[in-house]
Amino acid sequence: MLLKLFAMWLNSEVKKLIGKKRKAFKKYKSEGTVAAFNEYKHYNKCCKTAIRKAKIENEERIAAEAKTNPKKFFKYINSKKMQVEGVAPLSYNNNMVTADTEKADVLNQFFSSVYTVEEPVGQVSPNSFTVASAPTTQWLAQDMVLKGLHTINVNKAPGPDGIHPRVLRELGAELQWPLFLIFSDSLSSGMVPSDWKKANVTPIFKKGIRSQPGNYRPVSLTSVVGKLFEGLLRDHIQNYVVENGIMSSNQHGFMKDRSCQTNLIAFYDEVSKKLDSGDAVDIIYLDFAKAFDTVPHKRLLSKLRSIGLSEVVCTWIENWLQDRVQRVVVNGTFSTWSKVLSGVPQGSVLGPLLFNLFINDLGEGIMSNVSVFADDTKLCRPVNSIQDVTSLQQDLDQLAIWAAKWQMRFNVDKCKVMHLGCKNMQAPYNLNGTALGKSIMEKDLGVLVDNKLGCSKQCQAAAARANKVLSCIKRGIDSREEGVILPLYRALVRPHLEYAVQFWSPVLKRDIIELERVQRRATKLVKGMESLGYEERLAKLGLFTLEKRRLRGDMITMYKYIRGSYNNLSNVLFTSRSFQRTRGHPLRLEEGRFHLNIRKGFFTVRAVKLWNSLPESVVLADTLYSFKKGLDGFLASEGIHGYGR
Repeated sequence: MLLKLFAMWLNSEVKKLIGKKRKAFKKYKSEGTVAAFNEYKHYNKCCKTAIRKAKIENEERIAAEAKTNPKKFFKYINSKKMQVEGVAPLSYNNNMVTADTEKADVLNQFFSSVYTVEEPVGQVSPNSFTVASAPTTQWLAQDMVLKGLHTINVNKAPGPDGIHPRVLRELGAELQWPLFLIFSDSLSSGMVPSDWKKANVTPIFKKGIRSQPGNYRPVSLTSVVGKLFEGLLRDHIQNYVVENGIMSSNQHGFMKDRSCQTNLIAFYDEVSKKLDSGDAVDIIYLDFAKAFDTVPHKRLLSKLRSIGLSEVVCTWIENWLQDRVQRVVVNGTFSTWSKVLSGVPQGSVLGPLLFNLFINDLGEGIMSNVSVFADDTKLCRPVNSIQDVTSLQQDLDQLAIWAAKWQMRFNVDKCKVMHLGCKNMQAPYNLNGTALGKSIMEKDLGVLVDNKLGCSKQCQAAAARANKVLSCIKRGIDSREEGVILPLYRALVRPHLEYAVQFWSPVLKRDIIELERVQRRATKLVKGMESLGYEERLAKLGLFTLEKRRLRGDMITMYKYIRGSYNNLSNVLFTSRSFQRTRGHPLRLEEGRFHLNIRKGFFTVRAVKLWNSLPESVVLADTLYSFKKGLDGFLASEGIHGYGR
């Protein structure tokens, strides 16, 4: 669909000059005098200068906000395209639906079709949960509301109630008291305003055929005021969960000081150890079907009550889940409202924590190594005998029983088994009687993992994604100033090269070169850098090589494990070395032995030697900031730019 371009750089000064230029042109056409022509030339030149200036200023603003508001950059790039891709004509009942209203209704009908019709729930077994003392209900305070208002992201869109987040943030001082009263009354009465239960759903294309409704993902926009209170309640519940040790240590999703990277390192550290010791290993990747949308409400509430949440909080959550409605939005056109029968609301603030609590007992009774990130679940174990295979199959059967009890469904077609190790028996497994497909490579939390635990494919994929964004910058951004190109590179390109990179950091020279090539290309885009060598460009732009950044990132991550926010995960991954005052610092670790290169290059092995060589003054830094400062000084003084250099 052809759309009129909207110039984000078009300001009042440019508009005024365009008007004067048009007026001068009409005057020249009617009079035909030299004076009229010169006047037109003058305004035409002024217009070009003003437009050039406006574009540069706009691109500088985009670059400055790229880290906090990347959508603005892509909106600017898309505004230059004549063709804008939205929701394609949809296939429905053997017909193609083209009208926006009809497309919205078809998508809403599909999104609603996945809901779970809940069966009667029995009494929850008290042995399944750790029951703690109920927290006090007097936790909400006015200053918490003000703090929440000040942290609202003004770049987010408003919900169905139309209240813009910028209004709430800028009027925080005036709104804190009335909102505190509303929140307090809602909590004490257990009644949630109906506006907080409404959602505008935007369909986002995932992959596959655009005409299939199943290839669109729903993204919900709900009331910003409602989400503000959800955030306060989430923090309250989270504190209670942490203080009472309720959350499983296997869960890394939506948890403070946990991430995709901590999940990957913890899980594959065990896998690489087993492979290095000569074991065969089987990994099973599990996929829940529409996990967040199908959580049955009564079963969820029974679990929340069983862990000791106060009845006031549980009653509020119960009302919050009831009578929810949604409508799909396509090009500003709305579908009819439809009821939401199950699930934790996607796009909500409270939903992810509730989902974590719902599946918290997933790994109980499982003998294999289980790792969870929200609904992404995987398990592994050494398989050196038929008995090992039988044990892993029994764990799968146990998970199937859990899913049936709690009315969750596995998407068996997407559940895979990966066999690792040269002596692997390649045993078959089944889930609910359906054989699992075999895979030699899986995308695990956004990282490509193959059955050799190599990283070359991941390096290629990361470089391809980074180059794609870099090409957008090159084609779509007119300015080549350092103040524009460098922030865009740092915010939008480099993260693709460094996402969870401590897990998959390359060891082969060709992979290191492939990643570095992206930064070489990016630095050449900066005006005045085209003819300089790479090292000189880096020096002038204040950048490290990506190889040095990865090494530096290893040490920062080590600090987090040993001294910082990941400390509760370190005991499983590292072993302390007995301290000798004459040799090194008191936080030295045992350097793991290895037989295979995959173990040698794994984070928990490769990073230890350099960590042990750091000065005591660096590793004993009180803060992460102080550690980074001391680390940079040490690396510079020693001339260290990468492992083995």
